[in-house]
Amino acid sequence: MVRSDARRNRIRILAAAREAFAEDGDTSMNQIAQRAGVGPGTLYRNYPSREALILDIYQEEIEQLVGSVSESLVTQTPLEALRSWTTVLVDAMRKKHALGSALTPGIQKAVTEQTYGPVIAAITLLFEAGKADGSIRADAEPGDFLQLTGALWRAAEDRTQPMLALILDGLDAGRRH
Repeated sequence: MVRSDARRNRIRILAAAREAFAEDGDTSMNQIAQRAGVGPGTLYRNYPSREALILDIYQEEIEQLVGSVSESLVTQTPLEALRSWTTVLVDAMRKKHALGSALTPGIQKAVTEQTYGPVIAAITLLFEAGKADGSIRADAEPGDFLQLTGALWRAAEDRTQPMLALILDGLDAGRRH
């Protein structure tokens, strides 16, 4: 069992790292420790490398994002839940790419491998709910949707919702195709 002070240190380290990497992808581990208010030993005990720290940041974000699907389906229609969930996903992708130099090709590959399955599972859950209520086309594929929405994080922020609307219109079972 993890001690409560160790848990608090981990939370502070992750928060400090998230902020530091967003400001400067070249932030050192020592700067992160200082910002988190912990010693370098504490940081390296929890995260022996930058890669381990970055992967943990993304793992936590993906867990929160994937975990939000069931709750959103309680309060929204499947298409509404898909729209709001995808907006959050796109924002997370923008943040990931804003880290710039903190994301080496190896880290980018690891993040993709670590997050692809859970994200596809979340999209599948949203699609199944929409197919069950007749709002999402029966032939819609989660992988295709993820590939299409992958372009949204590269778009200007003011274009995200109009572009997402086009994608969602294509999924709408009530529209003529």
